[in-house]
Amino acid sequence: MKKNGFTILFYAAVVMLVMIVLMPFLWMLASSLKTQVDIVAWPPKFVFSPTFQNYYKVFEEQDFIRYFINSTVVAVFAVGVSLLLGLPAAYSIARFSQRRLALVILLARLMPGISFLMPWYIIFSRLGLMDSYVALVLSHVLITLPIVVWIMSSYFDTIPLELEESAMIDGASRHYIFLKIILPLSGPGIITATTLSFIFSWNNFLFSQVLSMEKTRTLPIAVFNFLSYADIDWGGVMAASVAIMAPALILTMVFQRYVVSGLTMGAVKG
Repeated sequence: MKKNGFTILFYAAVVMLVMIVLMPFLWMLASSLKTQVDIVAWPPKFVFSPTFQNYYKVFEEQDFIRYFINSTVVAVFAVGVSLLLGLPAAYSIARFSQRRLALVILLARLMPGISFLMPWYIIFSRLGLMDSYVALVLSHVLITLPIVVWIMSSYFDTIPLELEESAMIDGASRHYIFLKIILPLSGPGIITATTLSFIFSWNNFLFSQVLSMEKTRTLPIAVFNFLSYADIDWGGVMAASVAIMAPALILTMVFQRYVVSGLTMGAVKG
């Protein structure tokens, strides 16, 4: 009987936690289907006639497709550059115990983004790269590269060193081992690093706010189109927020199994 009581309390706590996590998203989704009057009504209206007018304003009047393309280009290239640089760096940290390098990369990730903003702005302004994909990609690499390095260095630690030693005895070079043995065994870790890096780049607001303008404006900045000094179009803001969250949410759901596997493998070192 006591065991059943603990089980009931456990599942009740799980349900409560899930509701706390999901409630903001469900509220945002419901609000995106309401009129402005229904959104600001008090007490809140839980029964209403849904409308897709807010999504029409997002995709037809505000040209969200162009913002979506900008965000996709920046995130894909930022993640690609981070993988190209981060995978060898993570392997080097894992195999040669370069903990100081790992610490420097961690500090770069922990420092607030605003501390890098002014140097980036001065550099890109003088190079004539403001409002360019190059500026945004390089600034987002500052976010995505540490994620790749830290996830993959932990993951590479879980791969038995004996595999590499056996290949070296057979005459394989370090580069061959990394490309042909280590990377094929690191699929879940790479997918985890890619997914998390993409989400962080996709959701970045600060760098895009300062370094992008009309041509390269990304989705988080486009939400400001629904804000003004006199009024806030809450329906448009909610619909835009749903549109921004959807790709990251779908990506996480599709690769959920690999993400969990990659994170847990990196956590069982030793």
